[in-house]
Amino acid sequence: MAKNRTKKIIVAGSLVVEAIYPRITTKDGPAARAAKSKASSEAQKRMNRIYSYQKLELLIAANFRPGDLLPVFTYAEEYLPASRKEASDRLKAWRRKFSAARILGGKELKMIWNTEHKHGDGRWHHHSVVNACGDDFELIQKLWPWGRVEIRELKIDKEHSYEGLARYLAKEGGDKIGQRSWSYTRNLQQPEVETFRVEEDTTVRVPKGGISLLDQRGKDQYSVWQVVKYLAPGWDKYERPRARRRRRR
Repeated sequence: MAKNRTKKIIVAGSLVVEAIYPRITTKDGPAARAAKSKASSEAQKRMNRIYSYQKLELLIAANFRPGDLLPVFTYAEEYLPASRKEASDRLKAWRRKFSAARILGGKELKMIWNTEHKHGDGRWHHHSVVNACGDDFELIQKLWPWGRVEIRELKIDKEHSYEGLARYLAKEGGDKIGQRSWSYTRNLQQPEVETFRVEEDTTVRVPKGGISLLDQRGKDQYSVWQVVKYLAPGWDKYERPRARRRRRR
């Protein structure tokens, strides 16, 4: 059977996105070409629509697991930054100190963060995702002298998703139109993307044991497209060692 369809797979840790859409061939007539072009465009558009914030979703999924940390850095009244640059510089100073402490312990810092101030009472603060390495809670707070750090652990289940976290972190844009508000350390692993030809009757589906997050499709007399997103089987088996809180004396 001719390989007249295209399959695209994005793998980010336990998170997987797969798409099937038609290929236009020299044998196609004008009507078939138009229909296939429309179906292919629709599949790509839907993947791109997901990808506009899913770039962050996939980056989180490729590098962080349940048990990692979600610190929120806040400022005491006397230390409120006067600008985004001042706030960003303070978080940068914290990252340098925390990364240096990690290196001394033979570990590395993986981190995604943003800087926000446009909602609530307008106070500057930073949300982040940090890989857990054990006794982190006290050190994170100790190295942040400008206020409090609220820390939760990353959870992934039916109520807590990578998408939900990504949407939350990306909810506030930068100060300029189109400016991204979030950043990440350079050592993060990028999602794996593969595109190849498949046979006409190929479909995509969530494997047994996986958790379906999205299933969209379209069909006409000439072509079919489909996009699925899911947590791969075993997604709940890759938890980080829990970060330990020291008992206060």
